[in-house]
Amino acid sequence: MSGPVVLIVDDSLTVRMDLHEAFEADGFATRLCSTGTEARAAFAAGGFDVAVLDVLLPDADGVELLRELRARPGGDKTVTVLLSSEAEIADRLYGLRTGADEYVGKPYDAGYVVGRCRQLLGEDGPQQPAATTILVIDDSITFREQLRELLEPEGYAVITAASGEEGLRAAADRRPQAVIVDGVMPGIDGATVIRRIRLDPGLRDTPCLLMTAADDYATEVQMLEAGADAFVRKQQNLAVVLAKLAAVLRTSAEKLPIEVIGSLHGPGKVLTVTRERDRLAELGDALRADGYDVVAADNGKDALDLLAAQPVDCIVIGLEPGSDGDEPGHADGGARETCRRIKEVPQIGDTPLVMTGDRDDALLDSLAAGADDYVRWQEGAETLRAHVRAQIRRKQSLDESRRIREELMRRELDAAGERAARQLAETRAALVEELEWRNRELEAFSGSVSHDLRGPLQIISSFAETILDEDDEPLGAQAKHRVQRIHAAAMRMADLVESLLILARASRGDLRRAQFDLTMTTWQVIGEVQARDPAREVDFVVAGDMTADADEGLVRVILENLINNAFKFTRKVAHPVIEVGWNGPGDNPRFHIRDNGAGFPAGKAIELFRPFARLHSAEEFPGTGIGLTTVHRAVERHGGEIHAEGEDGRGATFWFTLPPARP
Repeated sequence: MSGPVVLIVDDSLTVRMDLHEAFEADGFATRLCSTGTEARAAFAAGGFDVAVLDVLLPDADGVELLRELRARPGGDKTVTVLLSSEAEIADRLYGLRTGADEYVGKPYDAGYVVGRCRQLLGEDGPQQPAATTILVIDDSITFREQLRELLEPEGYAVITAASGEEGLRAAADRRPQAVIVDGVMPGIDGATVIRRIRLDPGLRDTPCLLMTAADDYATEVQMLEAGADAFVRKQQNLAVVLAKLAAVLRTSAEKLPIEVIGSLHGPGKVLTVTRERDRLAELGDALRADGYDVVAADNGKDALDLLAAQPVDCIVIGLEPGSDGDEPGHADGGARETCRRIKEVPQIGDTPLVMTGDRDDALLDSLAAGADDYVRWQEGAETLRAHVRAQIRRKQSLDESRRIREELMRRELDAAGERAARQLAETRAALVEELEWRNRELEAFSGSVSHDLRGPLQIISSFAETILDEDDEPLGAQAKHRVQRIHAAAMRMADLVESLLILARASRGDLRRAQFDLTMTTWQVIGEVQARDPAREVDFVVAGDMTADADEGLVRVILENLINNAFKFTRKVAHPVIEVGWNGPGDNPRFHIRDNGAGFPAGKAIELFRPFARLHSAEEFPGTGIGLTTVHRAVERHGGEIHAEGEDGRGATFWFTLPPARP
């Protein structure tokens, strides 16, 4: 897969070629422009992922070019870096607020510019190769190419570096799965490279294979104690490299899937704050030697403004020579006051802060102000760089630990959630099973009791009728009254048993759904209801073309109970009217049965469907109190809903649905 494309716009041939070589070495394709006119033509042509723009061009302003680029379609997605010799904070803030992703001052470090661009590309950058990536660090181009020829046929992707410093930056940028490093090189040697990798929170788990021409035992021990995972002598067959590489990759620790933290050797930015121009230059030179992009501010206000617009990796604040750092006459309130103000700002306050000065006794006051470290300027640039690296490393270690804790906590919460969900599902399943079992037992008991009671009730009712009809032995008035009460109670009990049997049948058995003519079924039920009291005159209004996809037997039970209720509760009305109709969508209509009878008190509708519930006295309107419960059960078995509306003395309406079966 081809790498990203970078557009480099700078009027200096030296800068263009320097950046061209640095970007191409890292896998970028480059396009070079020396003027604003050429840059605008490149904007029109498009096809680049990154733009590095010089702020001062002979025929254009880099910030204006940035504004033009951002205004173009897709320009807001282009990673843009401004490159300038303008050192003032105001210029930097102006560029960042115009839309730059990064602002790098000259003199710059090419490795920083390339690494920062790669970092800014992020998810939109080039996809990492599917093959395992191996970084080879060796000052011999011959040996680097020998290892490339050895590893690539085995399926490894190989990147190379010619020095330890270059290798550390490549490791921070490309995050290889393993590193092969030569033991002896100009600059920092292989052991130092490995030690720095082991100190880097972003790289310390990377397996390292160290190679050397030395064949003594002491060298091997020294290299392994430096942190190497394996040791290979160059005199050995190169097949040993393949075997040991496979071994260290096989046994490398599995990493938690957490966000990758920045590497200590990746692109870093340091903010220096002091009013002494000479000291600013010295601080910048000292830190820039380690590849940091150094931003210089001469007062606390500018420093805070910059930190609000752009985060940095470390802050270095210089105390004024011979002062205590808190001179009240200073516009920024003094160095330690600047330190306190920075540390009070959320998020920014977590940035490592190192103070440096001339006085030995400034250490305690600096730490009390919130500084993380103090370095005497007389100790030299190398000491300052070491302290800055240590503070950045400490911050990265803390961030890594925090992310690991958060990941472990998230995993534990996920596992606890899964356990709770599983336990809840098991408990719900057990409850549902127990409820179904109890319902089956209750229905079986209800059906059995109802069936078994019918025989004795019939006997009681028959003997009572016989005694009442007996002419040979006429009963006295009191005895006759008592037998009549026995007969009436037996008949009422028989009605109740019959209602319970109907309820049991409505609650059990499989639904036998079919499409049928509901209008015709309604008229059949009306005929049966009228036949029980032919002397009464009731106006029935039934909508035509009503159909239902349901169990016709259960629907008949619904209609019998609702129409019989309407017939009963309109007994005291001069002109009773009962209406059966529907409304709503044709595929799932809402049916209703409406009457102009006794109605029921408002707010009592929910009580109608409870077993044995009555809103009117049995003497006024006889009944068992089971009918509407049966209706509710039959509607629910179809997956439908039922509710009632009414007012006392002004009739009632019962609405219900019979949804079609789901496919």
